[in-house]
Order: sequence, then C-alpha cells, then structure tokens
Amino acid sequence: MQQKADVVVVGGGIAGLMTAMYLADGGADVVLLEAGELGAQASGANAGSIHLQIQYPEFVAYGEAWARAYAPCLRLLTDSLTLWQGLSERVGEDLQVKLAGGLVVARTDAQMQAIAAKARIEAEAGVETVVLDRTDLRAIAPYLAEDAIGAGFCAREGKANPLRATPAIAATAERAGAKIHRHTRVTAIEAGPEGYTVSTDKGNLTARRVVNAAGAAAGQIAGMLGLRLGIDGFPLQVTVTEPMAAAIPHLVYSAVGKLSLKQVANGGLVIGGGWPAAVRGDGLVTDPRSLTGNMGMAAGVVPSVAGVRALRSWTAWVNGTPDWRPILGEAPGLPGFFLALFPWVGFSAGPMTARMTADLVLGRPPSLPLKGISVLAD
Repeated sequence: MQQKADVVVVGGGIAGLMTAMYLADGGADVVLLEAGELGAQASGANAGSIHLQIQYPEFVAYGEAWARAYAPCLRLLTDSLTLWQGLSERVGEDLQVKLAGGLVVARTDAQMQAIAAKARIEAEAGVETVVLDRTDLRAIAPYLAEDAIGAGFCAREGKANPLRATPAIAATAERAGAKIHRHTRVTAIEAGPEGYTVSTDKGNLTARRVVNAAGAAAGQIAGMLGLRLGIDGFPLQVTVTEPMAAAIPHLVYSAVGKLSLKQVANGGLVIGGGWPAAVRGDGLVTDPRSLTGNMGMAAGVVPSVAGVRALRSWTAWVNGTPDWRPILGEAPGLPGFFLALFPWVGFSAGPMTARMTADLVLGRPPSLPLKGISVLAD
C-alpha cells in the first residue's frame, strides 16, 4: 500500500466508489479502503429499488411534520435518479436501470387519504406523485389484487441491478486512477497538523482529507476521531423468486405493510421492503418469520406471487438515522474529514451523494445547497 494520498475514502459501497471515481476524475490521488468485498453490504445486497417518494410507512408513523423536514432531501434523490439514468453509459455496462414508476397500493379510504397528503408534500418539493383511483390503477396495473382501491404513482421510480452496479463502478473508478484496496480494515484514524494518518491491518497511510462512506460502520469510523454520529446499522433481508412471465413493470409498495416488489430482467421477482434479518454471533442469517411475512404481504398485493417459488434470501446491514436525513459534508471541528452518508435509501441516493461529496472535497460548490438536506448544515 502506498504511504500517502490526497484523499482516503473509507467504504467500498456505491457512495464510496462513486466518490472515488469523481475525485479521480478531478485529478485527486485517491485511495479507497474496503474492509471486505466491494458492495458486500447494502450496496450489493439491497433489493435494487430506485426510490424517490417519501416512504409511506414512515409518513404514517412519523406524521406530516417529519415529512416536511425530510422533503428537501427529495431534491438530492431527484438529481441522483438523473445520474442513474446516465450511469450505464458512464461505466460501459448495462446496469438494467428502468424507471417505469412506483406504486403505493391502498386498500382503504384512510390509506388513500394518507397517500394524497403525502403527495401534496412531495409536490412542494418538486416531485410529482399522481393519486390514482381504482379504474386508473387497474388500467396500468392489472396484475394487482382486486381489493386494491387506488394508489400513489411516482413515474420516476424504478430499479437497477446492484450486482452489476458495484463492480462496474469500481472498474470505472480504477480506470480513472483510483486505487482500491479490498479486505483492508481501518483500525484507527488520527488527526495531525497536515491531515490524517489512517491505520489499517495492511499498513498505514497519510492523507490531507478522508471521506467516511462506510455505511452501517460509519459510526465506528467516526468514533475513531471522537465524533459521535446518529447513525446505526440495521439487519434486513431480501428474497428472489424463480422467473415468471413478464407482468410487473413497476416498483410496487403496499400501504398495508412493508413491501418492495419488482420484476427483474430474467422474470424473477425481488421482494423486500425492510423486513429484519436475524443477528447470529458476528453475522446475519435470514429470519423465517420475516420471510413468511414478506412473502405473504407480496402475495396479498400481487396474487400471482403465490404461484412462484422463493429461490434465495440474503441479508445486509443497512445504515439508518432516526430522521432519515443524510449526513453530508465536512465534519465540524475536523477539517478535511468528510461524511458521505444517506440513510435507508442510500442505493438510490448514492450517485448524487458521491457527486456532492467529491465537489466538497475538491473545494467546488456542491450541485445542491446542503442546508435543509444534511443534518450538518442545520
């Protein structure tokens, strides 16, 4: 490992890899450190959903005041989706990005009222969610259960293939000049007069600037410098089914409970939505209760799901904050130490999180003002 760099990026998920890519594009000598395999946690093990709407379960649980405080973050997500649309060309590989729209499906009038209230707040932030009645919903989504009485439809939502995205972005970052070290665990970070000394289990290096893009481990990395972050890791699981005939173009949510469902290129269904995995020792295992609950929820919204077999479930640590707002920018009191953390929907927000972080590290004004978006800017 080299002994010096302009910038060290900690974390080999999509935000860290794209930050390294943009920094290398900008001429920085950048080294990325990943404790395991690239994208082995949330970036490569998520369900591949490209989110834009305010999440319905949190809207109902936390209320309109929370939603209005979170709504400015939709600007970052909107711009991130634009970057997603051009990312396949940028990396030279089809990442299977399809933005055919997302549906929050309702069964009751109360759920429809909540969807409408959420849509009004989204509209104020520049995101259009159309409230569909039963007839309009049936016209675009005949695959839904008969008890679906309407939905909120956000046309810009969709999906990408996380198994393709992470390695393709890593290869692009390396071609741009970034040095990537896999299986290299950061053990300590110390601030000094000329920057930071980053100690790892493979050796030490110094850098004028450090980017913490470590996802669920970001709190641990920040703690090495005495910085406490309101972020934690949450164990979630996802399931894929055998292929079925093409029928579901949308990203499907349910107003009844936790669900994200989409059909991928080979016809299989990827089903998730925030169901918890089980922690066993130092690792994660799928929780049978979450599996049956998740599959039951999916079959209740899309009846044809009941006729296909689940093939595989997997787990991942996802980073989350209580208010869902990102932690972006230079850490107070730690000049040159930057945070690149977008909780819960970090796969969707990864490209723009990285673009803004790279701008800040390189001393350029970010594409969006951080005030109202990042908790660090309050």
